[in-house]
Amino acid sequence: MAKLEPRGRKVKILATVGPASREPEMLRKLLMAGVDAFRVNMSHGEHADHARAIEAIRALEKEFARPIAILADLQGPKLRVGSFKDGSAVIRHGSRFTLDRDVTPGDESRVQLPHPELFEVLHKGQRLLINDGKLRLRVVEAGHDRIVCTAEVGGVISDRKGVNVPDALIPIPALTDKDRRDLAFAIQHGADWIGLSFVQRPEDVAEARRLMGGYGALCAKIEKPAAVKQLDAILELSDGVMVARGDLGVELNPEEVPPLQKRIVETARSVGKPVIVATQMLESMIESPAPTRAEVSDVANAVYDGADAVMLSAETAAGQWPVEAVTIMSRIAQEVERDPGYKGRIRFHQTIPERTTADALAHACMTIADTVSISAIVVFTGSGATARRVARERPSTPMMVLTPSTSTARRVALLWGAHAIMTRDIGSFEEMIGKGKRMALRNGFAEAGSKLIALAGVPFGTPGATNLLHVVTVNGDELKRHKAGDTD
Repeated sequence: MAKLEPRGRKVKILATVGPASREPEMLRKLLMAGVDAFRVNMSHGEHADHARAIEAIRALEKEFARPIAILADLQGPKLRVGSFKDGSAVIRHGSRFTLDRDVTPGDESRVQLPHPELFEVLHKGQRLLINDGKLRLRVVEAGHDRIVCTAEVGGVISDRKGVNVPDALIPIPALTDKDRRDLAFAIQHGADWIGLSFVQRPEDVAEARRLMGGYGALCAKIEKPAAVKQLDAILELSDGVMVARGDLGVELNPEEVPPLQKRIVETARSVGKPVIVATQMLESMIESPAPTRAEVSDVANAVYDGADAVMLSAETAAGQWPVEAVTIMSRIAQEVERDPGYKGRIRFHQTIPERTTADALAHACMTIADTVSISAIVVFTGSGATARRVARERPSTPMMVLTPSTSTARRVALLWGAHAIMTRDIGSFEEMIGKGKRMALRNGFAEAGSKLIALAGVPFGTPGATNLLHVVTVNGDELKRHKAGDTD
């Protein structure tokens, strides 16, 4: 069986699968370079392509005995203009431009807007952003059949370009018919996380949860200003969130995005739910073998903020240097985490434990690891809830998550500091201590004299019963037995 050493970093890397990376050998290279989880982008490609990629990832998981998370990212509704008689037109800066219901191909003065719901919510003074914000229109007159705008930023507009509406809550569901088909496919093929796009309100998350029927974990993508306003409620219904900076950067002023990123990361951490920072992290590496200094700083800042994971999009999906992109991202994260000031930075935002035994013990793990030389925190969990509590505290030592649940092991692959290991459940205190030591030795987290923290619940195997913390020391005899080839 092939072996992957511990990553040597706590932040995780999520890489998007695409034409440049969906072949089994490339996926293998990406995993060895440092990928912890793969994103399947349902906006592109056919189900057959995604099925082959998922099958290849699961084969790698078996080959390396390393749980790998798969996130199926749903497209969500896309607002677009209609078509033009010449394929495109030029909107002059400062000119008037009308969006209407007329299906006649457009020109430099008008085009169809095939979304009747927008005519009901747009008002004078609101903005329309075309083609990722390259064209910016301001509504000067809004009616039932037409929306007259002035072009604050003009330019070339062409067929079916996307429309962003940052100033209005759009009365359309987050899940289209395509998304429902894609969601059914993702569940059928065993995706561990579902990425929900176009979230505007908590009800969008609740609807997705209903359709998931209790399967998998739900990651709400925060990419709309409306979602930011209801972040707490959306987080309460989600298993994690993604800072989707692409659309956020279109719909907000650029200078608003960095502090908002920090706020989303802090809010997610405060409730113990994973948070992913995504979009354009190493964008230049789509074509270049090396990133810009600004991109390196961008990735480093996300790590300093305490994000659970950082994501590569087109860099690995369609770029010319996918392995190099993963390698440099891993190196950036390792260098940041070696910084003596890193611990203080990620704990600058204090997480207050809830008044529960489980939270108190998770907080104690961090305090003990700061006080005593601890090699690893060994968490025994069935659901992953205890691991999330410990990760929320951002302890200075690695966390081994021992679980009998395949789905839990895969889901925590996106959790900060977690090294998930599939193993049989424990039935006694002695078994807990023995297994914790063996797994730490076997996976490179301990040696003779190492101290470990073991965290579990009694009675063993009872969900939500975390009530036991024990500090143990690995002795020389245990190391000898391990080298002689012990078995679990």
